[in-house]
Amino acid sequence: ITDKLREDWDLINVMKELNLPKYRVLGLTEFEERLDKGTETLFKHEVIKEWTKRNDHRHHAMDALTVAFTTHNHIQYINNLNARRDTTQDNHPIIKNIANHITEFNPKGKRVFKAPMNSFRESAKEHIETILVSFKNKNKVVTKNINTTKTKKGEYRKIQLTPRGQLHKETIYGKSKRPMDKPVKINSRFSAEQTSLIINHQEKAAVLNHLEKYDNNADKAFDTKTLKNDPIVLNDEPLKEVKVFEEVFTIRKDVNPENFKTLKHIDKIVDEGVKEALKKRLSDHKGDFKTAFSDLEKYPIWLNEAKNISIKRATITGVSNAEPLHYAKDHLGNIIYDNNGKEMPVDFASTGNNHHVAIYEDKNGNLQEKVVSFYEAVIRKNQEHPIIQKQHPKGWKFLFTMKQNEMFVFPSEDFDPTEIDLLATNNTNLISPHLFRIQKIGSKDYWFRHHLETEVTNNLDFTYRRLRNPNSVSKIIKVRINHIGEIVQIGEY
Repeated sequence: ITDKLREDWDLINVMKELNLPKYRVLGLTEFEERLDKGTETLFKHEVIKEWTKRNDHRHHAMDALTVAFTTHNHIQYINNLNARRDTTQDNHPIIKNIANHITEFNPKGKRVFKAPMNSFRESAKEHIETILVSFKNKNKVVTKNINTTKTKKGEYRKIQLTPRGQLHKETIYGKSKRPMDKPVKINSRFSAEQTSLIINHQEKAAVLNHLEKYDNNADKAFDTKTLKNDPIVLNDEPLKEVKVFEEVFTIRKDVNPENFKTLKHIDKIVDEGVKEALKKRLSDHKGDFKTAFSDLEKYPIWLNEAKNISIKRATITGVSNAEPLHYAKDHLGNIIYDNNGKEMPVDFASTGNNHHVAIYEDKNGNLQEKVVSFYEAVIRKNQEHPIIQKQHPKGWKFLFTMKQNEMFVFPSEDFDPTEIDLLATNNTNLISPHLFRIQKIGSKDYWFRHHLETEVTNNLDFTYRRLRNPNSVSKIIKVRINHIGEIVQIGEY
C-alpha cells in the first residue's frame, strides 16, 4: 500500500533529489536515456550510481509520512482492486464513491491517488530536508543490580554495580622492555615515568637528581625555561637526550601457518635469533608460509641444532596499550613491591573500547587530550570518582568530551556555525549538511560520521570526517539533540 501511494504521490524520487548534489560533486552520477511516454521522445536523466534509499536515515521519515496520510479509504480501495476487475463489481456504489473521492486521472490518463494536500511533494521535500537525526548516546557505564543470596539466617541482599559492556579483551599479555630505536629528548614532554626507563645508569642518576631538586614535579623540572637556566649536566656537558627502554606487551604464539602467515607477523617476534631462524626457514621454502611452518615435529626449526634446541613457540609484541589485571604476589599471597615501593603489575589485557576522550586547553593555549577506556571509567565509578575528570592535575582548562554518538557541527568554507543560531528550528536545513556524530575514538584519532548516513563503510568525502590531533577539534561545536531531532543545548552537557 505504501509503495503504491509513494509512487502516486510522487514521493518516490525525493530522497534521490536530496542526495544528488553531493554525489554529483564526487562524480558518482551518470546519465541514462529514458522514454517520455507522453511525447514518445528520448531524454537524458541524471541518476546516482548504485543508489539505495537505505543509505539515508530519512527514508524512514518518508515511509512514516506516507503512512500518516493513509486513510481507511485507501486501504479499502486497494484491497478491492481485484473485485473491481470483475464486471459485476465494476459499478459497485461504495467502491465507485471511494474511487471518485480519493483518485483522479493524471495527464497520461492513468488513475492515481490524489495528493493529500496541495504542493504535497514540495512540502514533504522541504520538511525532510530539515530533519536532524537523533542517536542514543552511550553514556551509561554501570547498572545497579540487587544480588540475592540465601544463607542459614535468610536472604542476604547486596547492591552490585554491573558493567554495561566488555571490560577487556580475552587475550592476556605479559610485559617486557626493549631499547627504543631513537633517543628521547629531555623537554617539557619528558615524563617522570620515563626517568626509570633510562638505559645508562649515569644519565639516569643525573636526571633523577635534577627531578628531586624540583620536588619530583616533571612539569617544572623539564620545562623549557627551567632547563635553560638550570641544565642537566653530565661530564661537563648539558644532557639533552637519553636512550630509554620502551615497555611492550607480549604474548606467546605457537609457530604454525595460522599465527605466522605474513612477514608482518614474523617482524613482531621479540627475540632476534628466533626471528632470523623463521625468516631463514621461510626463505628455504621459497616464501611459502604453509609448508615452512607446518609439521614442526618432523621438520623442526633449529635455534641451536648442536644443543637440540628447536623453536616451537615465539614471543611476539601485542597491543600498544593495556591495563594490569593482577599484581604479583609471593607464595603466601602477599603483594610484591618494586624498588620504588609500587605494586608490580602482571597479566595485562587490552581494554578494548574507549568510553570518552576529554579535551583540555593547556597554559599555552594548545588543546590536549585524555583518553579514558571503558575499563578505567568503570573503576572510577566503583571508586565513586567522577568519570569525566574536569579538574585536571596540571591545571588545564576542561573544554568538552567526545563519546560515541555525540553530535558536533563542523565549519566549512561557506558555513560558520558561530554566525547562526544553532537552537533555531528554521536553521536546521543549514545545519544538517555539517552535522556529524562520533563513530569511534582513539588516541589522536577521532572518526565522525554524517548524521544521515546509515553505513560506516562508505567513506565518501561528505559521509565522514577524520581528525588526527586535539588541536584539530578547536573549531567544531558540540550540540545536544533530543529525541525528536531538535538541538536543545550547545557545548558540553
